Amino acid sequence: MAIVRKILGSLILFFNWLFTPRGIKRSSGAQAAIDKQTGSLTLYQYQACPFCVKVRRAMKRQSLDIETRDVKRSQAAREELLTGGGDLKVPCLRVEDEQGEVSWMYESGDIIGYLEGRFVAG
Repeated sequence: MAIVRKILGSLILFFNWLFTPRGIKRSSGAQAAIDKQTGSLTLYQYQACPFCVKVRRAMKRQSLDIETRDVKRSQAAREELLTGGGDLKVPCLRVEDEQGEVSWMYESGDIIGYLEGRFVAG
Protein backbone atom coordinates (compact mmCIF):
# COMPACT_ATOMS: atom_id res chain seq x y z
CA MET A 1 0.00 0.00 0.00
CA ALA A 2 2.90 2.36 0.68
CA ILE A 3 4.13 1.89 -2.89
CA VAL A 4 0.69 2.75 -4.28
CA ARG A 5 0.57 5.91 -2.12
CA LYS A 6 4.04 6.89 -3.26
CA ILE A 7 3.13 6.44 -6.93
CA LEU A 8 -0.19 8.29 -6.59
CA GLY A 9 1.45 11.09 -4.60
CA SER A 10 4.11 11.48 -7.27
CA LEU A 11 1.45 11.58 -10.00
CA ILE A 12 -0.56 14.20 -8.11
CA LEU A 13 2.51 16.40 -7.70
CA PHE A 14 3.54 15.93 -11.34
CA PHE A 15 0.13 16.89 -12.72
CA ASN A 16 -0.10 19.79 -10.29
CA TRP A 17 3.25 21.04 -11.60
CA LEU A 18 2.27 20.42 -15.21
CA PHE A 19 -1.06 22.23 -14.97
CA THR A 20 -0.22 24.94 -12.42
CA PRO A 21 -2.81 27.72 -12.52
CA ARG A 22 -1.77 31.28 -13.19
CA GLY A 23 -2.12 33.80 -10.44
CA ILE A 24 -4.04 37.01 -10.86
CA LYS A 25 -2.06 40.19 -11.47
CA ARG A 26 -2.46 43.11 -9.08
CA SER A 27 -0.71 46.43 -8.78
CA SER A 28 2.34 46.25 -6.52
CA GLY A 29 0.54 48.28 -3.85
CA ALA A 30 -2.54 46.05 -3.92
CA GLN A 31 -0.39 42.90 -3.80
CA ALA A 32 1.60 44.30 -0.87
CA ALA A 33 -1.65 44.92 1.03
CA ILE A 34 -2.81 41.35 0.30
CA ASP A 35 0.59 39.96 1.35
CA LYS A 36 0.33 41.83 4.65
CA GLN A 37 -3.08 40.26 5.30
CA THR A 38 -1.90 36.76 4.41
CA GLY A 39 0.83 37.09 7.04
CA SER A 40 -1.77 36.08 9.62
CA LEU A 41 -2.59 32.82 7.80
CA THR A 42 -0.82 29.45 7.88
CA LEU A 43 -1.78 26.32 5.95
CA TYR A 44 -0.95 23.01 7.60
CA GLN A 45 -0.76 20.36 4.90
CA TYR A 46 0.83 17.28 3.35
CA GLN A 47 2.67 17.92 0.10
CA ALA A 48 0.94 15.18 -1.93
CA CYS A 49 -2.52 15.25 -0.29
CA PRO A 50 -5.08 15.89 -3.08
CA PHE A 51 -7.20 18.14 -0.85
CA CYS A 52 -4.11 20.14 0.14
CA VAL A 53 -3.14 20.46 -3.53
CA LYS A 54 -6.65 21.76 -4.21
CA VAL A 55 -6.24 24.47 -1.55
CA ARG A 56 -2.74 25.40 -2.75
CA ARG A 57 -4.06 25.73 -6.32
CA ALA A 58 -6.77 28.10 -5.08
CA MET A 59 -4.07 30.10 -3.28
CA LYS A 60 -2.05 30.22 -6.50
CA ARG A 61 -5.06 31.38 -8.56
CA GLN A 62 -5.61 34.21 -6.06
CA SER A 63 -1.86 35.03 -5.86
CA LEU A 64 -1.92 34.53 -2.09
CA ASP A 65 1.41 34.15 -0.32
CA ILE A 66 0.33 31.99 2.62
CA GLU A 67 2.92 30.15 4.69
CA THR A 68 2.62 26.36 4.40
CA ARG A 69 3.80 23.87 6.98
CA ASP A 70 4.19 20.21 6.06
CA VAL A 71 2.81 18.20 8.96
CA LYS A 72 4.26 14.95 7.61
CA ARG A 73 7.85 16.23 7.48
CA SER A 74 7.91 18.54 10.51
CA GLN A 75 7.32 17.32 14.04
CA ALA A 76 7.01 20.95 15.21
CA ALA A 77 4.23 21.64 12.67
CA ARG A 78 2.48 18.43 13.72
CA GLU A 79 2.57 19.48 17.37
CA GLU A 80 1.32 22.99 16.52
CA LEU A 81 -1.62 21.51 14.60
CA LEU A 82 -2.53 19.08 17.38
CA THR A 83 -2.17 21.66 20.13
CA GLY A 84 -3.92 24.51 18.33
CA GLY A 85 -6.45 22.79 16.10
CA GLY A 86 -6.96 19.70 18.20
CA ASP A 87 -6.88 17.23 15.30
CA LEU A 88 -4.16 15.82 13.06
CA LYS A 89 -6.13 16.38 9.86
CA VAL A 90 -5.11 18.31 6.76
CA PRO A 91 -5.56 20.68 5.11
CA CYS A 92 -6.02 23.06 8.02
CA LEU A 93 -5.88 26.84 7.81
CA ARG A 94 -4.82 28.74 10.92
CA VAL A 95 -6.39 32.20 10.91
CA GLU A 96 -5.29 34.90 13.35
CA ASP A 97 -7.47 38.01 13.43
CA GLU A 98 -6.48 41.59 14.31
CA GLN A 99 -7.15 40.99 18.03
CA GLY A 100 -4.86 37.95 18.07
CA GLU A 101 -7.72 35.43 18.26
CA VAL A 102 -6.87 32.21 16.44
CA SER A 103 -9.30 29.91 14.65
CA TRP A 104 -8.63 26.69 12.77
CA MET A 105 -10.43 25.69 9.57
CA TYR A 106 -10.21 22.05 8.46
CA GLU A 107 -12.22 21.38 5.28
CA SER A 108 -10.70 22.20 1.88
CA GLY A 109 -14.01 23.53 0.55
CA ASP A 110 -14.43 25.77 3.60
CA ILE A 111 -10.85 27.01 3.31
CA ILE A 112 -11.22 27.83 -0.39
CA GLY A 113 -14.57 29.54 0.23
CA TYR A 114 -13.01 31.61 3.01
CA LEU A 115 -10.05 32.66 0.85
CA GLU A 116 -12.23 33.51 -2.14
CA GLY A 117 -14.56 35.54 0.08
CA ARG A 118 -11.81 37.38 1.93
CA PHE A 119 -9.54 38.03 -1.05
CA VAL A 120 -11.91 38.88 -3.86
CA ALA A 121 -10.20 38.50 -7.24
CA GLY A 122 -9.56 41.65 -9.17
